[in-house]
Amino acid sequence: MYSILDTPVEYLKGIGPQRAEMLRKELNIVTYNDLLHHFPFRYMDRSKFTNINEIVDESTWIQIRGKVTRIQVLGSGRAMRLVVTISDQTGETDLVWFQGLKWIREKLRLNQTYVVFGKPNLFNGKFNFTHPDIESPEESSITAKEPLQPWYSTTEKLKNRGFTPRNIMNLMRTLIGQVRNHIPETLSESLLAQLKLMPRAQALVQVHFPENTHQLIKARERIKFDELFFIQLQLLRIKYLRLEKTSGTMFTHIGDHFNGFYHNYLPFELTGAQKRVVREIRSDMNSGKQMNRLLQGDVGSGKTLVALMSMLIANDNDCQACLMAPTEILAMQHFKTITRMLGDLPVAVGLLTGSTRKAARTKIHSQLEDGSMQILIGTHALIEDKVQFKSLGLVVIDEQHRFGVAQRARLWEKSQVPPHILVMTATPIPRTLAMTLYGDLDISVIDELPPGRKTIKTFHYFEKDRFNVFRFLKSQIDSGRQAYIVYPLIEESENADLQDLMDGFEGVSRYFPLPEYQISIVHGRLKASEKESEMKRFLDRKTHILMATTVIEVGVDVPNATVMLIENAERFGLSQLHQLRGRVGRGGDQSYCILMSSYKLTKDGRKRLETMVRTTDGFEIAEVDLHLRGPGDIKGTQQSGLVGLKLANIIKDEKLLKIAREMAHRVLSPDPELNSPENLPIRNHLQQPAFDWGKIS
Repeated sequence: MYSILDTPVEYLKGIGPQRAEMLRKELNIVTYNDLLHHFPFRYMDRSKFTNINEIVDESTWIQIRGKVTRIQVLGSGRAMRLVVTISDQTGETDLVWFQGLKWIREKLRLNQTYVVFGKPNLFNGKFNFTHPDIESPEESSITAKEPLQPWYSTTEKLKNRGFTPRNIMNLMRTLIGQVRNHIPETLSESLLAQLKLMPRAQALVQVHFPENTHQLIKARERIKFDELFFIQLQLLRIKYLRLEKTSGTMFTHIGDHFNGFYHNYLPFELTGAQKRVVREIRSDMNSGKQMNRLLQGDVGSGKTLVALMSMLIANDNDCQACLMAPTEILAMQHFKTITRMLGDLPVAVGLLTGSTRKAARTKIHSQLEDGSMQILIGTHALIEDKVQFKSLGLVVIDEQHRFGVAQRARLWEKSQVPPHILVMTATPIPRTLAMTLYGDLDISVIDELPPGRKTIKTFHYFEKDRFNVFRFLKSQIDSGRQAYIVYPLIEESENADLQDLMDGFEGVSRYFPLPEYQISIVHGRLKASEKESEMKRFLDRKTHILMATTVIEVGVDVPNATVMLIENAERFGLSQLHQLRGRVGRGGDQSYCILMSSYKLTKDGRKRLETMVRTTDGFEIAEVDLHLRGPGDIKGTQQSGLVGLKLANIIKDEKLLKIAREMAHRVLSPDPELNSPENLPIRNHLQQPAFDWGKIS
C-alpha cells in the first residue's frame, strides 16, 4: 500500500531532482521516510551569545554576533580560501571557508551584522571559525525561539550545494508539516501501555523539534526501542518459524562410530564445558527439528573435537557430514587434526580445496554420491555444483563470518531434508552482540581449556628492551622450542611508521644467523603452495622462527611453538592480538606472548595492550574491544544490518536491548505468524525477507 512516506524526496519543496541525487549519493536518502529518519546528532541552545573576547577554548560550540568588516579571497588553486573578519564591541575574529566560497561570498555584505554559530579553532595564537553557520539577525530570531535546535550531519559536497545543518533543519520542518498526520503506529496498544512509550508519530516530531529535554528523552527512547525491538523480532521470528515448520533428520542412534571414538580414541578427557555442549547438540539433533546452533569457544578450547563427535553421530545415523573452512590452510589443519584423532577407526574422511587435483576430485565426487565417504572437509570448493552428497545430515561451518550468506545457502541446498547446522567461531562474541547478531541461533559456549594447557604469559615491552627480548627468544629456541614473529606490514609504507616484515627479517637474521638458526617467512603475497611449504618447514621443526604477517591469525597449530612476538602491537586490534596469542600454548609447555610497541601510544592503544597483559579471557577481551571500537567496527556487523541503527547503541542501551528481546519473545510466543489483530501494526511494519536465511544461520 502506497504511503506519503514513500514519496521520492525530490518532490519536497527546496530539493528537486539534482539535489535529490546528491542526497542519495551522499546520505542514501531517497524517500520522505529516509529523510524523516535522518536524526539530529546534537541539539544547540541558540538563545545565548558569547562576546568575542570571551572565547577561551576550542571545546564547545558557541554563538557570536558581529559586523562584517573585511572580506578577502586569499591563495589560489586548492589553497584558495575565503576569510571574513567580523567584529563586535569587544574584539574581532576571522571566519574561514575552504569550500563553497562563491555561495558564501554572494551571501555576505560589508558592514552588515550577522549571527555566527560554530566551534572556535586556535590558529597562530588567535581564535577563528572554520566553515561556521552564518545567518542574518532576522533568520536567527526564528532559530532562537526553539530552545533545542537540531543539528544534522552533512558532507562537504552537500554543504557546497546548500545542504548545511540549518538548511536541512528547514527541509525537515517542511517535511514534518506534510507527513506528521500520516505516520503509522508500529507497535500494539498493549506494548505502548506496558512500556509507557510515546506514540511513534509524536516521537518522530519531538526528536527533530523537541519542546523540552524531557520530551526529547522520551522520543529518543521510543525510537531506540523500535530499532532494537524489530531487529530482535525478525531474528526470533525466524527461529520460531524454523522450529515450527522446518523438520530435521532425527539422529536417534548412538553407534559404533561415536562410541568407538569416545571409548578408544578420545585424545584427552572432555572438559565439563565440552560435555555440556555435546549434550546440547545431541538433544538438538534428536528433536525432529533442524538444529541451528552457534558454537563459541576460545582458541584452543576444543571446538574441533566437539565438531568431530557431532559428525560421528551423523555417521552413526547413516548420514554424511561436512566441515567448511574459509582458507586452505585452516581446512588442511582440520583434515590433519581429525584424521589423527580418528586413528584407524573405519571412517572415510576426504579433503576438497581449490588445490585438489582433478583425479582426486573426481574420486571424491564419486565417493560422496555413493555414500562411501562419510566426512568431507574443505573450503569454498564444497559448494561447487559438482559436489553432491548421497545423504548430507550435518553441516559444520568454521569461522562462519568469513562466508557470505548465499555461500552457506548453497551448502544447505545440497540435501533434500534440511541438514543440521553447526557454526563455529574462535572469536569470542560479547553477550549483547551475540544477542543481536545471532539472535536466531541457539548458542553454546566452551568456556574451559582442555586439561594440561597452561595460561599463556603476556608481556609488553618497548624498543629499548629489544636486546633482552631477543635473548629470551634465543633461550627458548636453544631449549628446543620455536617462535613466531608477526608484523603488520609486508613492505615499508610512507604513511605508517612501522617496522615492516622485510626490514625486520634483516635485524632478526643478524641476531639469529645461519646456519645455526633457520627462519621461515610467510605473508599474503606468497602463492598458496609457497605458504604451505614454509609453514610445513616450521611444523616439521626445520625452521626455528616463523616470521609472518597476520596470515597466521588462524589455521596454524604447532604445539612446539612457545613464543609469539608481535611487532607494533599497538597497531593491531584486540581481537587480532588475542587470535595471534592463541597460536602458542598449543602444547604442554609454558608459552609466552610478547607485545612490542612504540612509546607513542594513544589512550585506546594503551588500553588494548594493558588488557592483553592483564587477562587471557577471550570474552572479557571481546567486551573491552566492543567498548573501544563500537558495534559498527566489529567484524561481521556490516552485513548484519546492525550498523543501520540510527539512535540505539547496543553497548550503551544494553538494558533496553534486553527489554526489547523479552517483549519480542512475549509477542511471538503465542503468535509467531503475527496474525492476531492486536499485532497488525507490528506485522505491517515488519519487512518480509525474500528467503528464510535463518535456516542456514
